Formats: sequence, C-alpha cells, structure tokens
Amino acid sequence: MKEYNLAILGATGAVGQEFINLLNERDFPFKNLKLLASARSAGKELTVRGKTYKVEEAKADSFNGVDVALFAGGSISKTFAPIAVKAGAVVIDNSSTYRMDPDVPLIVPEVNPQDITKHHGIIANPNCSTIIMVMALKPIYDLARIKRIIVSTYQAASGAGKDGLDELENQIKQAARGEEMTARIFPSASAEKHFPLALNLVPQIDIFLDNLYTKEEMKMVNETKKIFSDPEMRITATTVRVPVYRSHSESVNVELEHDVELEDIRKALAGFPGVVLQDDPSRQIYPMPLYTSGKNDVYVGRLRRDESAANSFNFWCVGDQIRKGAALNTLQIAETMVKNGWL
Repeated sequence: MKEYNLAILGATGAVGQEFINLLNERDFPFKNLKLLASARSAGKELTVRGKTYKVEEAKADSFNGVDVALFAGGSISKTFAPIAVKAGAVVIDNSSTYRMDPDVPLIVPEVNPQDITKHHGIIANPNCSTIIMVMALKPIYDLARIKRIIVSTYQAASGAGKDGLDELENQIKQAARGEEMTARIFPSASAEKHFPLALNLVPQIDIFLDNLYTKEEMKMVNETKKIFSDPEMRITATTVRVPVYRSHSESVNVELEHDVELEDIRKALAGFPGVVLQDDPSRQIYPMPLYTSGKNDVYVGRLRRDESAANSFNFWCVGDQIRKGAALNTLQIAETMVKNGWL
C-alpha cells in the first residue's frame, strides 16, 4: 500500500492529541509525519507508533512535501489552509472557516463520501453536534426523505476545550466545599456575562444572531442541509451546555415524507456502519454520555413514534464529540480517500 506524508496542525491541543491516539490505534499509511503547533508548543515531544516526534512551529514552508494535512481547528486554519494547498497538500479542516464555502465539500464519510471528489484542496469537517446527528439521520433518510428535524442538544463541557473542562472540575470542587463558584468560560469566554456550569445548564453555545438563534444552532441547521444536499429540509435547533465532561447527547424528532415501519428504522440503524442501536426500554438500555466517551461510534436509543404528528419519530443519540465529532471523522475522510484512490 502506498504511504503518505502526513502533517497535523494543532498537534498539542485536545483534537490534535486525539489524532495521535487514533494514529496509534488505526493503520493510516503514513511514511513521514510532521507535528505542527504554535511557537509556544514547539519543541514538545510526542510519541506516535513507538517513534518520538518533536513538535515544530507552523510556518509558511511547513507543508512542503506534505500529501495530507489534518487541521485540528481554530482561526489558524484561515491562514495556513491556502498555504498548505498551494504546497500540494490536501487539507482536512476541523474549523468552521470553510464549512459553508460552496467550493468546499462538507463530509461525514458514512453519509456523503461521494462529495469528497468535489474538493479543490480543502475538505471541511462538520460541527461535532452535526456529525453525531447526521450519523443517526442517514439510515432513516435512506428509507424516507426527512422533511423536518427538531433537535435539542446536551453538549459536554469539553466542547469548549480544556479550559471549559478545567472550569467545570473546579466548580464541582467549589460547590462541594460550599464556596461560590468561579465562572469565566460559559457560555463563552468572550461573553459579557458568565455562569457556572456545575449544578446548572446553560442554554447558549456561541453568540446570538439576529434571528435569536445561536451561531451553534445555525451551524447545525445549515451544515445538515449541505451534507444531505437538501436545502428544502426544515430544521430547528436548541443547543445547551450541560455539566458533563465528554460526549454530546441529542434529542431528535424527525418528520418523514411518507410513513415507515418503526421496525424498519430499527433495522436500518442497527445495520448502519458507525451506529450502535442501544435501545431496550424494558431493561433500561439507552445511550448515556458517561459510557460513550472514548468510543468511536454514535449510539442511538429511545426510538419511538411521535404520537402527536404523522410520519414522525423521536430518538436520542450520543457520541464522543472529540472522537467521531472531530478527530476520528477527519481521519476517516483521509482513510476514505486512500481506500478509493482519491489521494
């Protein structure tokens, strides 16, 4: 099998570290590896497949000779993605920078792999909550077109990065000691006001837009339409930050174009790659974030008809937003390109 020159931009962050974990677990064929980060992280040493690599500062010439560049996300993508493409690399980017660019495919490999071939050097990885939802939607959509989606998310603290996770841990300790909880991160570090996440829920992720939805909510709306190439799909979302360390959960209601048997949906979900049907109410079997963290699959349960509307169904899905919601999906895009000879 051909081997590729691989680069990881943002190698020392949460998503970058997950890239390294996945390279150790999986067999992506690379012959040379560059670990890139900010000047602050340069010089750190990381081990991949038993070999120690030194993290380098990302510079304009860092992508010379690179075939595939996995970008962990952040504003740095806007600067370095065009540079990497010009150097001859295919960039698979975790940031939101290019997701809605009409010339950049937005990919979940199990859902729309065919769109990969439309790339012009950059491929975008969707928002973590979008990925988790569309993994569960795809087998249903294949049975009957989905006309409308109502989704509420319950998003873990680590979705706000290491600082968010550290703040939640600190607040739990403060609350246990009876102290006032210190809040600087949620709903976002740049917000005018901040609220404790421990013992609380925060119904705001990212900034509010003119339509009174948050930016996170509109990401889910617009990205889902793009992934399914279905601009007429109607979607409404409410995104909520919850005091969970890792894994996002979502309550989803779908209205289909025509009726489908519940058992057919169950079979479609159970047979779909990357989805685990965990659904037996009589035995209290359903997905929970505590048990999906560190896992690669999206777990689906609480599947039932919506008795208030025709051709409509409810389900609950949970997935590790750092794995399938970010690093794993990115690497799977590269793996799909290798498998199909698209690199």
